[in-house]
Amino acid sequence: MDKFKISVKLHCPVKDVFTGWLNDKVHSEFSGGAQAKIDPKEGGKFSVWDGYITGTNIEIFPYKRIVQKWRSSQFADTDEDSLLELFFTYKDDYTLITITHSNLPDGFEDKYKKGWKDNYLKYMKKYFEK
Repeated sequence: MDKFKISVKLHCPVKDVFTGWLNDKVHSEFSGGAQAKIDPKEGGKFSVWDGYITGTNIEIFPYKRIVQKWRSSQFADTDEDSLLELFFTYKDDYTLITITHSNLPDGFEDKYKKGWKDNYLKYMKKYFEK
């Protein structure tokens, strides 16, 4: 199973990013306009990127950490869900988000790491730093 970690600095309050991650409208906007449907509580299901990504919120620690079971439509039916952990830290004048994505099917690491950078992190910077 593959695993990677990436981070991004956003010049905005940590509360904005944390609550935005769990909000249908904001998540849709900062991920390039793809539809998101999110039940923002522990045990809540989500579907983002027009259904390309689905999963369940496992743990939510307000303004600090979100843990999700996560899978894309590219996973085989026999693949286990991957684990997505988001850590939120406010330092000086920015929020640092560190994403650890683990338990990915073999061979997915490079593709998904690039996908996070190209399809999330760059859009998040544009959205939250406007």
